[in-house]
Amino acid sequence: MKKDLLSISDLSGVDIHSLMSDARELKAAGWVSLLERKTLALIFEKPSLRTRVSFEVAMRQLGGHAIYLSPAEVGLGQRESVADVARVLSRYVDAIAARTMSHRTLEALAKHAPVPVINALSDLEHPCQALADLLTIYEKKGELRGLTLAFIGDGNNVAHSLLLAASLAGMNFRIASPPGYAVKDEVLNLARRCDDSGAEIFCTSEPRLAVSGADVVYTDVWTSMGQEAEAEQRRQAFAGYQVNSELLSLAKRDAILMHPLPAHHGEEVAEGIAYGPQSVVFDQAENRLHLQKALLVRMLGGLEIPLAGYR
Repeated sequence: MKKDLLSISDLSGVDIHSLMSDARELKAAGWVSLLERKTLALIFEKPSLRTRVSFEVAMRQLGGHAIYLSPAEVGLGQRESVADVARVLSRYVDAIAARTMSHRTLEALAKHAPVPVINALSDLEHPCQALADLLTIYEKKGELRGLTLAFIGDGNNVAHSLLLAASLAGMNFRIASPPGYAVKDEVLNLARRCDDSGAEIFCTSEPRLAVSGADVVYTDVWTSMGQEAEAEQRRQAFAGYQVNSELLSLAKRDAILMHPLPAHHGEEVAEGIAYGPQSVVFDQAENRLHLQKALLVRMLGGLEIPLAGYR
């Protein structure tokens, strides 16, 4: 693996399958002291429940330590330049996980930090979420290659990372978005270049076309943090893109429903459907912990995970 994980495209298909294998091993093993005397800095420009807690608990369960740094404590590019923050933190910690407004901030951190930098969310991608999603799909379906994932909604950072991850893992990816809210052309073209697995990519404005016969139905909020001023405009644009029982019925009978949370119940997902028998949204949330443990061990502890002594 590369020093940093800023994008799913920093990984290969082999990397993705290896991380999932490691995550399953670590999930079964529980607490293992693989990262003793290792420290992770968490730089957050945006608040988060799952991202912060999963990274902090991951380091604790691996024997290491995490330090949370709020916007007021760091002020990236305001109180201090991004480059200087990267240089200073690299003298204290073994890795940095950053949740930033701009992907360019992550790129600057990685450029100036000799320690690994992990994208814990940017406006362009959310790779940790997508990797945990693939782990969840594998657990439920027993495979990835040849499955079809249908994403309904905004072509946002989660959609970008899922598109790239699916292409590398051999999954077909369909996305239905309103005009003006499609995935970025640069990410779509990158996914097509990354794809050597035969996965199919299909973009449409028709949710029913995307969901028909799918193995996985995925949606996300219509209005993300920082887009609050567009909320009403987005509600109008996404009317007809709600995942409800009628739309879900067009997928395969054993299709699973996914959402990265937090959810706006009654908006992008119909009331109650996220708690139904096809929903795996809370398994997704749990798997953020296990996938990130695998990622941290891989980036901070070497390529091999010596779990034999912990069984």
